[in-house]
Amino acid sequence: MSRTPDRHAFAADVLAHARVARLATATADRPHLVPVVFAQSGGAVWIPVDGKPKRHTRLKRLENIRANPRVSLLIDHYEEDWRALWWVRVDGRAAVVAREDAGFDEALAALRGKYPQYASVPVTGAIRIEIDNVSHWRSGGPAG
Repeated sequence: MSRTPDRHAFAADVLAHARVARLATATADRPHLVPVVFAQSGGAVWIPVDGKPKRHTRLKRLENIRANPRVSLLIDHYEEDWRALWWVRVDGRAAVVAREDAGFDEALAALRGKYPQYASVPVTGAIRIEIDNVSHWRSGGPAG
């Protein structure tokens, strides 16, 4: 895959504007994949830990990150016209960040800027992904 400025700009645009991604973490014996919202700020990708309804408060993704910080974030687009397909994957090291930790306020501002819902949904923490690598692909057809 070439790393031309146009292709690099494509990945940066996706990270800035895409609304949902899938976060991959892992236990010792299997991967764990969940849909997430995210924002990029300060050279990192931030994923909120928020007050949306969940089955329980002990989130597997947080346990996995504490045990193994290597994660991937996948953002993709599908259409029946396969000339419009694309994906962007961020690989990096994640950390669980509490409200009182450095960077949290900046992350919260970025998340609120991208998702107005966070004006009323409480954010109790965040996941910070320090980016090691960004890979991407898109169809070369006229619709892509």
